[in-house]
Amino acid sequence: MTQHDHTATTIADQTLPDYSEQKHTPTPPAALNTTTDIEIGVGGNDDGPHGHGAELHQDYKGPKIWRILVKHWPYISQPLALAAVFIALWVLGYVLLPDYALPNTPIMRIFFLFVGAQLTGVLVTFIALPDMLGMLFFGVLYTNAGLADFTGYNKFEAFLREMALINIMLLAGLGLDASAFKKLWFMILRLTLVPTIAEVTIIAMIARFTLDMPWFWGILLGLVVTAVSPNVVVTVMLKLKEERLGLNSGIHTLIYAMTSCNDVVAIFLFGVILSVIFSTDKSLTQQILQGPIGIGIGIVFGYVYGLMLTILPSTKTAYLNGLRFVLTVLGGTISVMGSRTIGYPSAGALGCMTIAFFAGIGWKGQQQHLTPQQLQRQLENENSSVPARLDLLWKFLKPVSFSLIGKEINFDVLDGRVVGYGALLVLLGSLFRLTFAYLSTYGGNLTRKERAYITISCFPKATVQAALGPLALDMARSLKGVDEQSINLASNVLIISVLAIIFTAPLGAVLMLRLAPLWLQRSDVHGEGNGNSNSRDCDVNEFVSSKSNNTDSPDDTLKISKKIAQSLSQAGSKTQNNGSSNSLKGAVDVYTVDGDGDGNGDAGQVSRTQSPWAKEDERKASRH
Repeated sequence: MTQHDHTATTIADQTLPDYSEQKHTPTPPAALNTTTDIEIGVGGNDDGPHGHGAELHQDYKGPKIWRILVKHWPYISQPLALAAVFIALWVLGYVLLPDYALPNTPIMRIFFLFVGAQLTGVLVTFIALPDMLGMLFFGVLYTNAGLADFTGYNKFEAFLREMALINIMLLAGLGLDASAFKKLWFMILRLTLVPTIAEVTIIAMIARFTLDMPWFWGILLGLVVTAVSPNVVVTVMLKLKEERLGLNSGIHTLIYAMTSCNDVVAIFLFGVILSVIFSTDKSLTQQILQGPIGIGIGIVFGYVYGLMLTILPSTKTAYLNGLRFVLTVLGGTISVMGSRTIGYPSAGALGCMTIAFFAGIGWKGQQQHLTPQQLQRQLENENSSVPARLDLLWKFLKPVSFSLIGKEINFDVLDGRVVGYGALLVLLGSLFRLTFAYLSTYGGNLTRKERAYITISCFPKATVQAALGPLALDMARSLKGVDEQSINLASNVLIISVLAIIFTAPLGAVLMLRLAPLWLQRSDVHGEGNGNSNSRDCDVNEFVSSKSNNTDSPDDTLKISKKIAQSLSQAGSKTQNNGSSNSLKGAVDVYTVDGDGDGNGDAGQVSRTQSPWAKEDERKASRH
């Protein structure tokens, strides 16, 4: 393979760059990358205790228990650090407010629920289960042990659930890739709408004739169940990217876009139906107009606020990403809670996602006007970007979301009929989704196995269900007059949401991981001794030749700098993996562009410095 794997791939005769490779690529010092990829959904880069990070400490010698701990430390240290944060906050609360920090107070029972969920999530990963299942099961255990009495804190509990939903919606909005959607809009639209309509329809029909749920409640249940879990999908796709599986057909980009769009549609329509169900005090005309008016309010507010985020603060502000993060979260919170205050709750979810979408487009556009030095600084501070900060916030809200939904499952009042029909409903709904998802993949340049794998990626459900499942119950409980029928129907929605998580999250993750080597092609970006090294050297020489023959514009400079960064990254990856291209390490030099206007060189001036791999070889030679 003599070409770079950053070249365009084709689906349905449409050219699309594979965005899934652009993140987490090993980049040598001074290499510039002009593209900042925003990950879809939530989940971060947690590979689990058996992931790539566990390989870093395999040479440690010591007692067996310590070898196991050190081997898995890169993964378990993060949730343990979060647990330490919770404990430190409790110590601070005990010092300042001892009456509220005693173990028998409701606020401390909430606190122990979150800490226990975090630790249980770590433990279940050692048996190859998703951490979210451990968090959910701890919530179930907690309430059936009689510890989940949070009397007086119902509003605080509902606020935490809403913050988890806001976090998911903001990440979904930032993950919507406008350029990818333009190139693959028809296939993404099919994969989003056709399986969703099929699954919601069959679920609503089964719920109507088995559980006697009204049609609107059945549709609401279907919209909760149909959403695909970004947490599971993103984690699996990052693992496949490390193993170079499925990168040659643009499948990663398609799955990311499909997952994000599916969640956007499900969350938005959920808000519309929920507002219609609980707007019984309004006339029929007002109920009909509830959805369209909410759509208009959400789009207008999201666009105006997103536009403001591209202007305020300035890109030259010292704490740019921190201020953007705070303003983005506040905007999403105002959208969700303010829409309920004005009587149009359907505007909240759409406004939240619209804020993130338009802000993300504006931020990407601003990057095109940055100097190479500013781009380099952004790459070095990638972990402080708004998506990265939102992902860190999700690390705290994840145990909150899953433990709170598990807390609602009380075995003493659980109806076996609801559980049985709910399991049947989830099973048939999933079968319909998989069938129609596979049919929706026709029309592209994909093999049958690749189409089947895209279909399987629609199966896992977890994150959105944990966020949406309890919302109807919270709203039913908040009504001025107690409506037992609404509470019972909302409880059924929550119970079936939990069943969907239990049945599909672990099975979906296992299927995606096990079937990927069988159904997806493995890319070899390093070549097999077929002259790729010369090709990469030519990229650098091409840059030097072009600079000596003419004066490029800043835009051309950035494009060529990106090309050099890709060449150097791939060359470095080859030497690290194969260990047999020492000549390449010595031959490749790093070229930097001096465009900061500091008087040391004109914009686009090239300086040649020795490669870091060559320096390493010289140090080794000097020792001998």
